[in-house]
Amino acid sequence: QVQLVESGGGLVQPGGSLRLSCANSGRTLSSRAMGWFRQAPGKEREFVAAISWSGGSTTYADSVEGRFTISRDNAKKTVYLQMNNLKPEDTAVYYCAASKWVSGPDSGSHNYDFWGQGTQVTVSS
Repeated sequence: QVQLVESGGGLVQPGGSLRLSCANSGRTLSSRAMGWFRQAPGKEREFVAAISWSGGSTTYADSVEGRFTISRDNAKKTVYLQMNNLKPEDTAVYYCAASKWVSGPDSGSHNYDFWGQGTQVTVSS
């Protein structure tokens, strides 16, 4: 079973940076596609970024491309989201997700099977 735990969220000013981490504390050693999603108050969950099992392919939402970078370290069973030049509209709870079937990066939440509890990111001046 995959158990995902996010960390690294917090309060930052516009233009600031954060790095989120998502650690798989489960016992599985298999690699799979992983992604980041976010949900702001009053809005539906939306895709942020995804990465293939090998880390060689990534995809991003248009709203974050050029500012966010997703990466993974399979030896540490951890995926990261480097968030630069943060904007107030980035404020949301950020969730890490893992797919049990998909190897390539995927933007659809329905293709992910395991989810973390989320970490709050607040961007405010």
